[in-house]
Amino acid sequence: MSMNTQGRPTGTGSAAAAATGSSLLPDEPLLFEIGDTEHSGVDLPEVTVGDDFLGGFRRETPLDLPGLTEPEAMRHYVRLSRLNYSIDSGMYPLGSCTMKHNPRLNEKLARLPGFADIHPLQPVSTVQGALAMMDELAHWLMTLTNTAAVALTPKAGAHGEMCGMMAIRAAHAARGQGHRNVVLVPESAHGTNPATAAFLGYAVRAIPARADGTVDAEAVKAALDPDVAAIMLTNPNTCGLFEPQIIDIARAVHEAGAYFYCDGANFNAIMGVVRPGDLGIDAMHINLHKTFSTPHGGGGPGAGPVVLSAALAPFAPVPFVRKGEGPLALVEHAEGHHLGRITAFNGQMGMYVRALTYMLSHGGDGLAQAARDAVLNANYVKARLGQVFSVPFAAAGPCMHEALFDDSFLEGTGVTTLDFAKALIDEGFHPMTMYFPLVVHGAMLVEPTESESRQTLDQFCDVMLDLAKDARAGNAPRFTSAPTRAPRRRLDETRAARQPRLKWERPDPLPQAAE
Repeated sequence: MSMNTQGRPTGTGSAAAAATGSSLLPDEPLLFEIGDTEHSGVDLPEVTVGDDFLGGFRRETPLDLPGLTEPEAMRHYVRLSRLNYSIDSGMYPLGSCTMKHNPRLNEKLARLPGFADIHPLQPVSTVQGALAMMDELAHWLMTLTNTAAVALTPKAGAHGEMCGMMAIRAAHAARGQGHRNVVLVPESAHGTNPATAAFLGYAVRAIPARADGTVDAEAVKAALDPDVAAIMLTNPNTCGLFEPQIIDIARAVHEAGAYFYCDGANFNAIMGVVRPGDLGIDAMHINLHKTFSTPHGGGGPGAGPVVLSAALAPFAPVPFVRKGEGPLALVEHAEGHHLGRITAFNGQMGMYVRALTYMLSHGGDGLAQAARDAVLNANYVKARLGQVFSVPFAAAGPCMHEALFDDSFLEGTGVTTLDFAKALIDEGFHPMTMYFPLVVHGAMLVEPTESESRQTLDQFCDVMLDLAKDARAGNAPRFTSAPTRAPRRRLDETRAARQPRLKWERPDPLPQAAE
């Protein structure tokens, strides 16, 4: 299902008028503004409810909900849904926040009754198929990463980071090394890395990036001392680059008695091509939504499994599936140094099914091809936009899964990175990631994934080049006033963050002319 295909010929002419990402629709009023509290769309008999039934919590004020007919309510939510930008309506160029296509085959299998309708408290004997599926998923994850164990229960990437770092902390405690309280975090790591370390009580020691955007092994060695518990390194990193000295870094970390946590959020760039275990990692979370096409955790329950090396395998949390001669067992209590539970139940079954479906439908060779196509697409975008956009770390050569640009090409135009992104909304595309990674001023990070065809990439690149041409031609108002075609104009984001309006309040009635 890798979708890198040949499309129409490339071109850099004025393409803003061409069909782009998705259509922009008029604003949709709230239900309170559509209906009123004086009427109802349904006829219900009056019901008398005693206080005893409600335990003294009987409502004393009107419910104040608008009355709507069923068609009104349905049309409101359909129109509202069309205001959302989704992967089904257009391309997501977000770097480091991949939104790849979720094949509908995944959805069909996730809705099978044996997976969709089971309950975590069912007897194990009645969920042997679900446990077999979890065991198969674990096998694929460990094979792809060359690791000894996997914890499936974490709910998302940041939760997986915490799980992996808790395993590292438990391993140090078991060895009598509980005094280690420092975690090394390169500047090119994901922002959740230092946050996770600090949350667990570690002091964070930053490792600066080299001029080419990668981590210097010598800088890591200089930062190592008996208090260092681990390094948290993202590979490929947030500059879209593979860390060329990662094996040397892992060796130095291990020689110092510390562990290597690898942020696996960008595993989609190397799956089936490079096994992180071969590079020396001890723990790595995998975002199923980024690598194996499950829906993004922000839109519902997510999953961030953590693979563990042989050194950390004894410190995995429960529950986990154990295969023996008889039926599969779900181990709820384990002796030794296991963390215990880090979540109430067994993880997100729907995401497990979707991810394994993606793996089985591709096969090992297909997953490797998807990774290669993701890298190919990113470098295609970099090659086309690099003719006009400024490319930091150009000396590092080809990028991995995402192409990084900075704002120096906008110097003297009066247009900022934010302005540029807002203008992209007017052209029907979701903006790329802005101002991240922090090591690049005015960063614009583009990650097309392998899901997008060459035709779609050309549409995106044509629009980006047209915008750049207009900015450099002096048409700053096109950008500083954008977006003008979206349902909402540009917000005062600082004020919105500090003074959010969290509740709709009925406006005062307007005075009538006779008054």
